[in-house]
Amino acid sequence: MAAHDDDQRPDDGVEANTRRIEASVVTDFSDRMSYGGYLDLDTLLAAQRPISRPEHHDELLFIIQHQTTELWLKLVLHELETARDLMRADELAPALKCIARVKHIQKTLTEQWSVLATLTPTEYAQFRGVLGNASGFQSYQYRAVEFVLGNKNAKMMQVFEADAAATAILRHALESPSIYDEFLRLLARSGYPIPADVLERDVTLAWTFRPELVPVFAAIYADPDAHWAAYETCEELVDLEDNFQLWRFRHLKTVERIIGSKPGTGGSSGAPFLRRALELTFFPELYAVRTEIPG
Repeated sequence: MAAHDDDQRPDDGVEANTRRIEASVVTDFSDRMSYGGYLDLDTLLAAQRPISRPEHHDELLFIIQHQTTELWLKLVLHELETARDLMRADELAPALKCIARVKHIQKTLTEQWSVLATLTPTEYAQFRGVLGNASGFQSYQYRAVEFVLGNKNAKMMQVFEADAAATAILRHALESPSIYDEFLRLLARSGYPIPADVLERDVTLAWTFRPELVPVFAAIYADPDAHWAAYETCEELVDLEDNFQLWRFRHLKTVERIIGSKPGTGGSSGAPFLRRALELTFFPELYAVRTEIPG
């Protein structure tokens, strides 16, 4: 009680409406790990380097928007690769935990577009020229995430030929089974009738619709209690795809809002190119099965 009384004394040198620093709080970091040191904040906060001259006020927003997206994509890739590896080891529960985390990250990424959408067409036009051909199309982490989810395209590798590290990451993602491949292999090991040619497919190719899988999923959805692990995983994967499509759509609408129908800085057609991405799918059978459910 005495200590609490001491905290409340009005004459302890603390100004009104100011929180008193507790005696136990560490203030000497001459030989201790600090918050800034652990996070390497000197490096992180020095990475925002606007190049417009005179420096445009809104270029910092543009840089931070894309840098934070890349940080989240790094974590998404980390979680998806771990989930895939856990499925390969028949560790479904922790794999689903990774996917659940990714779903929350996806929501953050989608909402983040609303911050960039505060950039008006006039403001962006005033510094867009300094980007040259830099474009989000060149994000190797985004491409790696697509590869891990099954939207593989070896031709995309040529965009990254000048970056050996990025090429190595994408090559590994291209040549590794997708998370869907590993889920289907897990189902096969669990006794589900997954066709052999599906299990032995060339994993460097983009996944395409396999109608013979729909009856397998129809049986799972017909009796969720008897197939709960598989059923839950199907729904988690659908959540992933839904969230990814929402992100793509929000990206498209933000681009339309800021540059309209202008071509992208990287040479793409801009909004039309992004609109076509909405036609891509990761797990088509998990959507097709919904038509087969009675009711």
